[in-house]
Amino acid sequence: MVPSGLSEFLPCATPEAWLEAAAKVPLLLLLDHAHCERKAAATALALIQRYPDRPQLVARMTRLAREELVHFAQVVALLEARGGAFGPLRASRYAAGLRELVRDREPGRLVDLLVVSAFIEARSCERFAALAPRLDGELAEYYRGLVGAEARHFHDYLELAEAVSDGDLAARLAVFAERERSLVETPDSLLRFHSGPPARASA
Repeated sequence: MVPSGLSEFLPCATPEAWLEAAAKVPLLLLLDHAHCERKAAATALALIQRYPDRPQLVARMTRLAREELVHFAQVVALLEARGGAFGPLRASRYAAGLRELVRDREPGRLVDLLVVSAFIEARSCERFAALAPRLDGELAEYYRGLVGAEARHFHDYLELAEAVSDGDLAARLAVFAERERSLVETPDSLLRFHSGPPARASA
């Protein structure tokens, strides 16, 4: 079940077509999920490096990066236990599509970076919850267990964005929500954890 408040934040639910397709390719899903966890840790560390003078951000991102690296190791272990292997994988359009909207100047840049991560974590949480009933017992249990962590990460990013915004957060959320809906609902040439419904599944 998606935590309270998170469904209201997202502009739409994951399309049924994506859920049906994703449930059929658990190894591909796990491989992309591992890359997502790796990138999430890297994003948190990059924010610490770019904004070391913001103690609240540094504290939250330090904890978040640590948790994401633990999740990365867990997902790689699940992937390998099922006969898969961690390696290169072409990324979906989702994160890049959101980051196209990030402003160049501060503090708008920081606000937008935090908003992008809030949407990524919120969508991850929603998809873990929606996928779990469609997967085998081990993977379903693991994904259900991640729902709380992803929801907490979402709140971390959103609260940080609120703290550093200069009163335009609602407007920026609306801009990113419109793009996020398009990325989630428009057919996608790649099937990935954050992709749209498949136009055709491709590795």
